Amino acid sequence: MRALLIPEKGAAPVLSDDLDDQTILGAEAPGAADTDAVIDVDWSSLNFKDGMALSGRGIVRSWPLVPGIDAVGTVRDPGATGLSVGDTVVLNGAGAGESRHGGYAEATRVPAEAAVRVPEAFTAKHAAAIGTAGFTAMLCVLALEDAGMVPEHGPILVTGAAGGVGSVAVSLLAGRGFQVTASTGRVDSEGEFLRSLGATEIIHRDELSDTSPTEKPLQSQRWAGAVDSVGSTTLGNALAQTRYGGAVACCGLAAGPDLPTTVLPFILRGVRLLGANSVDAPLALRQRAWDRLAEELDVAVLDSLTETIGLSEVIDASERILAGGVRGRTVVDVSR
Repeated sequence: MRALLIPEKGAAPVLSDDLDDQTILGAEAPGAADTDAVIDVDWSSLNFKDGMALSGRGIVRSWPLVPGIDAVGTVRDPGATGLSVGDTVVLNGAGAGESRHGGYAEATRVPAEAAVRVPEAFTAKHAAAIGTAGFTAMLCVLALEDAGMVPEHGPILVTGAAGGVGSVAVSLLAGRGFQVTASTGRVDSEGEFLRSLGATEIIHRDELSDTSPTEKPLQSQRWAGAVDSVGSTTLGNALAQTRYGGAVACCGLAAGPDLPTTVLPFILRGVRLLGANSVDAPLALRQRAWDRLAEELDVAVLDSLTETIGLSEVIDASERILAGGVRGRTVVDVSR
């Protein structure tokens, strides 16, 4: 079997063309359960977390391991998932590429609690283009929806807007009628791209990182809500600038896992901080998110923000995504 493998802790990933199938599909594979489905993988994707795994930055928890937190393919053996042979299935997170084998292989196991049929609105490639990043973006949008956010409340901030989560979030929120302000460190190169996705205003990320949110925990009220994939000072300032009764959905740590802030935005403005966890999302929430993606995400827009690479190109591309040099979504053709 062809697969990208991290052989041991601290080792560089290796692309193998003749890996023993049982290493990945056998009952002794990490995280394997009798209820798993087995799928033949056609597509995966590249996410920030994949870049961290491939560079040895503390994501992988079992070795040897096939990275890749997304997998899209055809069911070979449904196990006890309720799927059928031949179904096209998408796997996002659920330990893939971290504690169990992931999508950078020609086949993988899919846990029953995370196996979602690809909606008819999408091809398998579209599902991979959405991937964990797009799935997480929808989880954030649903969190804001459940918090009562509507366009009439005011503008929504999206940080890390040119990245995978951010670009899909901009498109989804704009499609719902929100006025979207996109924050990026690449205003000159990505401003036109972000406006094409529906952003009405572009700001440089420095506006959200130059001020200490612990020294200025309450700033001018700018946003009804936000989707943040950056963390650290950026998230602290987003909270400090959120209007009374607003909500911020947090899903990432591109700038770091720390959160410099105070309780003041929460107790004086009633701001709500909403976490979005794509790894452990229960099946019902996964299905809800994918159903809504099928209803709301324009595949023409998705195509416009997607590039395709082969499995042999993943290692080089992972360095670019960690350096903030990747726009939108990157799909991985596992056969290449």
